[in-house]
Amino acid sequence: MITEWFVDLSLASLVTLLASSFLGSFITAALGVGGGAFLIAMMAGHVPAIALIPLHGIVQLGSNGSRAVLTRKHLQPKILGLFSLGAVVATLCAIYLFNKTGTDFIPPIIALFILWLCWGKLPELGLGKKPIGLFIGGLLTTLATMVVGASGPLVSAWLGRNGLDRWTYTANFSSCMTVQHLLKIVVFSVAGFAFTDWVPLLIAMLVMGYLGTKVGLLVLGKLPEKQFKMLFKLLLTILAIRILITWLL
Repeated sequence: MITEWFVDLSLASLVTLLASSFLGSFITAALGVGGGAFLIAMMAGHVPAIALIPLHGIVQLGSNGSRAVLTRKHLQPKILGLFSLGAVVATLCAIYLFNKTGTDFIPPIIALFILWLCWGKLPELGLGKKPIGLFIGGLLTTLATMVVGASGPLVSAWLGRNGLDRWTYTANFSSCMTVQHLLKIVVFSVAGFAFTDWVPLLIAMLVMGYLGTKVGLLVLGKLPEKQFKMLFKLLLTILAIRILITWLL
């Protein structure tokens, strides 16, 4: 069924998905967070629910992985190690949970999550400054990414930016997100998702995501963040409402 759907992918959908991959990576690289939510909101209108989280995970793996490599000399290994330990525990829990649930509930949860990210209050937790905080953050945000996909804002809030320069923050954030997406791919592989049916699209989106990262890093710190983020919130709100309407109909 998934293979048949992929064959029927229209040119308009293909162009939209490739452009969204580029823009999502660009936004995250340039502003530090937000590209993952944008990408999954765009993908929700073009891929089925069962494919949404795993495909988003692979594309974001390419985006965050390339950004992690490009900023690797600024990484704080202790932060990555403790966060990853919690993420592995979450993965074991997720494998059990996915054997008990379906996927029809995923689109509306993603839409509501995006609306909360846009207009709710997301505190600068900064709990990632302590070992136990990093472990718990890795566990909880990895569980979240298995359902809503775009856990970047949660990871960002957990790690905290206070006292970190842009490059160190980007290296830590990108590396932690890379681990999450790798583990997400493991979970959905165990659940039986056929990634091979989507290889051509994934390769193209990964290439566009890498290009978006490269361009985004060139303008890191140069965009007028306040004005851009307000427009970005409005765009995400429209996309989230569209997902809810489509799901209800």
